[in-house]
Amino acid sequence: MKVYKIKVNGKSYRVELEEIEQVDSAPLEEKRKQETKKIVDNSGAKEVVSPIQGQVTNIKVKVGDKVQKGDVLIIVEAMKLENEVVSPFEGQIAEILVTKGQNVKAKDVILTIE
Repeated sequence: MKVYKIKVNGKSYRVELEEIEQVDSAPLEEKRKQETKKIVDNSGAKEVVSPIQGQVTNIKVKVGDKVQKGDVLIIVEAMKLENEVVSPFEGQIAEILVTKGQNVKAKDVILTIE
């Protein structure tokens, strides 16, 4: 147990903190990258999911386009910020499952790549 002294609005308080569980020390950004790259095998086609909840503002590819790892596929706007969804691998766009203006949730499948 660790004891700390904190001051709030000019008044001092004694606070005791007890560590209950070990928290994973991996940086938050690394966890987000791992979630962004979740891929599910679906009969030869791989699914690309939205990393965040937001609105699809632009679709940069069309069915049949060949893409490389890192190519921008779709733009999702969240909290007035445009977020690029990039291809986690190379292949050909098999199916686009969203439309411009559509709202998506985090981890929704947005397109498939063969």
